Amino acid sequence: MIFFSKYLVPKGYTGITIFPFVFLKHKDLKEDKVLVNHENIHLKQQLELLVLPFYVLYFLEFVIRFVQYGNWYRAYRGISFEREAYINENDLDYLKTRPFWCFMKYL
Repeated sequence: MIFFSKYLVPKGYTGITIFPFVFLKHKDLKEDKVLVNHENIHLKQQLELLVLPFYVLYFLEFVIRFVQYGNWYRAYRGISFEREAYINENDLDYLKTRPFWCFMKYL
């Protein structure tokens, strides 16, 4: 389910997924199929990890990447969940064939 909120989406981002919802910064972004696919990949990842462990692993990996790179953006883009989503966001059929726990290959 997609909602719109310029207040819930952090500055510098266009969307955020908090299971089972996708929050987009602006209504017109709902038409951006690539962005929606990116966020749907995160929904699948969260569901696979039973939601709460996803957030724990996401945060821990971000901290590790931030220490590794010393840069917020590079740390964010280096998170395995983000890498999978960014690499496959243009493939609108990706979720139909995505293997279980696929994000692991992006570690």
